[in-house]
Amino acid sequence: MSLPIAERWFERRDVGADLTLIREPHVHPLLRCNIWRLRGRDADLLVDTGMGITSLREAGADLFETTLLAVATHAHGDHVGGLHEFECRLCHGAEADALAQGRDYSLDLADFSAESQARLAKAGYDIAGGLLTAVPRAGYRPAAHVLKGCEPTRILAEGDVVDLGDRAFEVLHLPGHSPGSIGLWEAATGTLFSGDAIYDGPLLDEIAGPTSRPIATPWSACCACP
Repeated sequence: MSLPIAERWFERRDVGADLTLIREPHVHPLLRCNIWRLRGRDADLLVDTGMGITSLREAGADLFETTLLAVATHAHGDHVGGLHEFECRLCHGAEADALAQGRDYSLDLADFSAESQARLAKAGYDIAGGLLTAVPRAGYRPAAHVLKGCEPTRILAEGDVVDLGDRAFEVLHLPGHSPGSIGLWEAATGTLFSGDAIYDGPLLDEIAGPTSRPIATPWSACCACP
């Protein structure tokens, strides 16, 4: 079945306080991450970069005109597809190797076994209708999608600070969804960027990368949020 060509791949919404939410509406919710851009005084913050199906940097050129710190909450393909487009790339050390490895990342349903589809459906993600509802351009082949690897330019660890000049976010190590999953916590405003460590949706704990390491300390910090 051929898919229509999308007029626009990304959608954005201003949520106030210099914060913009960017999403890929033509991507199945299973792989549709929240991409956040926050304006700061000395640098802007970009949290996650989506699938890399088409250029995030070009689509959001007006948002990315100043110094930008692009943080990957973890290295799963739906969160780091566009990270290679940005000069300053930050992630936890436990995700660095995975981030550096480019890999095939087929979005063709034919490459998902019946068992995988059934497991996802049981978890609450029915992908029988496909992973995309449109393509970004003529000739794009979902089966040929490739995730471009890139080296992080800064390695993050628990307690580090990502400083924007007028705003500062503490790094919380939140292993579970992946070994190096992180959140960014700003105590002054009660703001938490959590990636896939916390989200409103069915839990996926059997995908490549999850770990059973305790997360008591980070979760305790989250529970203390106002």
